[in-house]
Amino acid sequence: MTVGEPVSRRRAWVIAARPQTLPAAIAPVVVGTGLAAAHDLLAVGPAVAALLGAALIQIGTNFANDYYDAIKGVDAPDREGFTRVTAAGLLAPETVRTAMIAAFGAAILVGTYLVYVGGLPILVVGLTSVAAGIAYTGGPYPLGYHGLGDLFVFLFFGVVAVTGTYYVQAAALLAAPLPLWLPPDTLPMVAVVVSLPVATLSTAILVVNNVRDLEDDRAAGKRTLAVRLGYTWSRVEFGALLAVAYLVPVALYLDGWAPTVLLPVATLPLAGHLLATLLNHTDGTHLNPALERTGMLLAGYAILFAAGLAL
Repeated sequence: MTVGEPVSRRRAWVIAARPQTLPAAIAPVVVGTGLAAAHDLLAVGPAVAALLGAALIQIGTNFANDYYDAIKGVDAPDREGFTRVTAAGLLAPETVRTAMIAAFGAAILVGTYLVYVGGLPILVVGLTSVAAGIAYTGGPYPLGYHGLGDLFVFLFFGVVAVTGTYYVQAAALLAAPLPLWLPPDTLPMVAVVVSLPVATLSTAILVVNNVRDLEDDRAAGKRTLAVRLGYTWSRVEFGALLAVAYLVPVALYLDGWAPTVLLPVATLPLAGHLLATLLNHTDGTHLNPALERTGMLLAGYAILFAAGLAL
């Protein structure tokens, strides 16, 4: 969006929802479903519900970030990142807050079916995910403001989302409804292992975002991990996250999985290009496109990884 360009209300809502971040919600469901298919545990209903719930939590978190960053004065008018509708005056703060509540409420509604399938473990995971989405920038101790955003994304948009997707499908086929604990064979260790690339690449998206915003966040008192680490170590973090993502398929192959599990290695050139961009640039002109391409990397990797697991 160019400066001074009029923005319709409909366009403002699209900007607030940040569809470019949806790969972070979709990727873990795709990978978890790929692993479920590999174990002959594919259950379409729980998979679709998990996808819808994850997307709603992502959108709700985006609304929360837009709202809380604006009312706390973190989003400056001259920020280099994508437009924030509340700070830019495109939507009233109360309206964005209501949309946040509606998105999280819809996620909880979808989650009632998943709770029926997965029982108490999914109830705890679902409510914790919603609470964490709000606490990322809201509440008395915003996670993103205290250097905990990377851990939040790693856990909830990686490990929890992938293993949760696998679990609800396995529970649907292997257990009675409303279990009080994890039924046997519904959460193998390999589900945690395959969650790691999604966790690291999702976190990599946040690293690009926070490196771009490092100076603005520092000036606003927002102590993201990038602010705490500085440019050099944030780049080291980004490289390490990429390395883990590409080591996991190799480890699975060496452990006896079919060669198809190596399909995500095809995305390595894009990962290398993104690393080079982050090593050489800190401005929004370069990092805004890199942020979108990191989302594309996550999406492409997830599709290939899920296919490789299922095959």
